[in-house]
Amino acid sequence: MADRVYPAAKPAAPNGTAAPAPAPAAAAAAVNGGANQTFPANKSQLYNAARPTYRPMPPPRRKHRRSCCCCCCLFITFFIITIVLLAAIAGAIFWVLYRPQRPSFSVSTLQVSQFNLTSTKLASKFNLTVVARNPNKKISFFYDPINISFNSNDVDIGDGSLPAFMHDRKNTTTLKTVVSSSGKNLDDSAISNLKSKLKNKKSLPLEIKLDTKVKVKVGSLKTKKVGIRVKCTGIKITVPSGKTPTKATTSNVKCKVDLRIKIWKWTF
Repeated sequence: MADRVYPAAKPAAPNGTAAPAPAPAAAAAAVNGGANQTFPANKSQLYNAARPTYRPMPPPRRKHRRSCCCCCCLFITFFIITIVLLAAIAGAIFWVLYRPQRPSFSVSTLQVSQFNLTSTKLASKFNLTVVARNPNKKISFFYDPINISFNSNDVDIGDGSLPAFMHDRKNTTTLKTVVSSSGKNLDDSAISNLKSKLKNKKSLPLEIKLDTKVKVKVGSLKTKKVGIRVKCTGIKITVPSGKTPTKATTSNVKCKVDLRIKIWKWTF
């Protein structure tokens, strides 16, 4: 067997002292042929390597949404203003070309031929003459049948009707009808109210209402039917004492024409 030669634990220094032991890094470098040595990562490096890279979130785009809302509001406002201006221009042109006016109604004569009031019933009869005038030069009216009601102190004392008719341009039409109440039952408060008025004043205030629908013709164009109400106030009637009819006071009668627009369940 060959003898093993062991190196000295500490090589001697040139001056006779023991040389220092080589550093671990130097020894490892000498073993690897002098290449740079890589060391294992420490705990902090391993932790940081495991965590994902932090990326800040972008701020919400509220300014963009607000700008879109503002643009929509401005567009809607501009659209509404444009529609209103166009409607105003169209209305002004229509007014200049046609000069529309409402038809007028007046009570020409009213006679009371019967007015019998008992403790529970009322029997009445009125002869009514109404004059309708169309002041327009280029507009005609088409009326449906007209319902007539007589009221005195909110008590219905007679009902009647007028037939449908066509109201031509610059035309005056006279309408005659009979309004009556044949033995209509009234409650005690209505009876006492009428009797007190007749006893104290010997005349009754009367209000006439005419309800119908009308279609307007402008040139060759016809509109849809629109409800109207004609209300005549300022009438005084005197109850006849015998068979001779009495005339009502119609000198200060004022008849007003109003539109009747129905929206769902309500009529304005």
